[in-house]
Amino acid sequence: MNTNQDRIIIFDTTLRDGEQCPGATLNVDEKLLIAKQLARLGVDVIEAGFAVASPGDFEAVNRIAQTVGTPDGPIICSLARAVQNDIKTAAEALKPAAKPRIHTFIATSDIHLQYKLKKTRSEVLAIAEEMVAYAKSFVDDVEFSPEDAGRSDPEFLYQMLEKAIAAGATTVNIPDTVGYTTPAEFGALIKGIKENVPNIDKAIISVHGHNDLGLAVANFLEAVKNGARQLECTINGIGERAGNAALEELVMALHVRRQYYNPYLGRSVDSEAPLTNIDTQQIYKTSRLVSNLTGMLVQPNKAIVGANAFAHESGIHQDGVLKNKLTYEIMDAQLIGLNNNQIVLGKHSGRHAFGARLKELGFELSEGDLNKAFLRFKEVADKKKEISDWDLEAIVNDEIQQAPELFRVELVQVSCGSNACPTATVTLRTPEGKELTDAAIGTGPVDAVYKAINRVVNVPNQLIEFSVQSVTAGIDAIGEVTIRLKYGERIFSGHSANTDIIVASAQAYINALNRLYAALKKQEEAGKAEGNTSAAASV
Repeated sequence: MNTNQDRIIIFDTTLRDGEQCPGATLNVDEKLLIAKQLARLGVDVIEAGFAVASPGDFEAVNRIAQTVGTPDGPIICSLARAVQNDIKTAAEALKPAAKPRIHTFIATSDIHLQYKLKKTRSEVLAIAEEMVAYAKSFVDDVEFSPEDAGRSDPEFLYQMLEKAIAAGATTVNIPDTVGYTTPAEFGALIKGIKENVPNIDKAIISVHGHNDLGLAVANFLEAVKNGARQLECTINGIGERAGNAALEELVMALHVRRQYYNPYLGRSVDSEAPLTNIDTQQIYKTSRLVSNLTGMLVQPNKAIVGANAFAHESGIHQDGVLKNKLTYEIMDAQLIGLNNNQIVLGKHSGRHAFGARLKELGFELSEGDLNKAFLRFKEVADKKKEISDWDLEAIVNDEIQQAPELFRVELVQVSCGSNACPTATVTLRTPEGKELTDAAIGTGPVDAVYKAINRVVNVPNQLIEFSVQSVTAGIDAIGEVTIRLKYGERIFSGHSANTDIIVASAQAYINALNRLYAALKKQEEAGKAEGNTSAAASV
């Protein structure tokens, strides 16, 4: 294996670690949409899930392996504990992939060994060696992670990595599982591995890190300087707790500062060749897709993809940018696929022009989805004279990326004002096809709408987040609403876009309720099946 490649491998774990972010649960179809976009983005490896975790995870990994894991597509990976059943299940799920990878892990820090695994170092060494060899019996490409490497004894870590590589690991991943290390420490850890693991030349060094101290991206960049050649990251930095290292920040840091990083990859300082295989013009679109489907909003001041990332309010800054963008911008917005919001279509535009523009924007729609999106486009165009690319993205995302339509909004009507009592009337179509109407009063029009919907749907829940964003400027802008509901310990998100913010609010709420309702039905059916099995067993 060539472990001295002069490009950085981008390993995306949005669909595995990213989905572990509270409230970011995705269904199989949504995962497939994201996986297809990650392939267009140009990531080298997609960690599609944790196959043994649930039947849904297995199906997601399997469908992504079949659909996206083509010979010219990315490596498709499944996570597996260092346990035979996990590894065997991962291998089964990955069968359709042209380039499958099993990523197995076991903890190596003393605190994990003592309290979580309750095993000695020698026991863990033996397990790791055996399970890497077992994974190797299914696939050629095996990745091994010593969990909590950042807090592990370096000498023990060197032993573990040497045995894993000898057993067949082609990538060894060094995780800062709890986001504890600083850049200098993390760089020194990678350097120590390079210098003290005798067979490290037979594997690629990867890094995985969480952002608990806001240092994940800095840690990774320091790791690159010390020999790491694979970066495990997520879109928008989503993930457990404070999230993961953000893909877009890493890629753009390596792009903008490539002259600085070139020597660490064995290149001349002046080389203009890209350091990753990422198509940077797909970054913004991918960020929006993940944000919409997970319900995890991107903060306005977020680096690279935040709404304010290329905005200038200071008069001094505005004056400088007008004279020369380089005075205050280190990268062009178009480099990440953020266009100048040019007006492209109107209500007289035809289906062909609409479809062609969507292709230019990177959307690959089926005939059915294109028809649905076009009808929605016409509805919006009747209310909004000029449709921008951002509007088109909002329309398409809203139309084709919805939750299963169990309850459907048929009518929303509100009455409110400065001296009025906010009142809402809603009509919903139920999963059985019946139309039910109810009304309610609230503290405002949206509160009244939600109370009326709750009276019809009658599924207890707690609204924990409500957010409204304008897609573009102007009085006729499309508004995007994102909400999150809590039921027990689970969180369900909903998203919708409309020129009427009350309608968007109602639709977003129904989307979240549909996800909640579907989960309850699935749980109920599973309970019945278990009851039938128990009854049969007792006969």
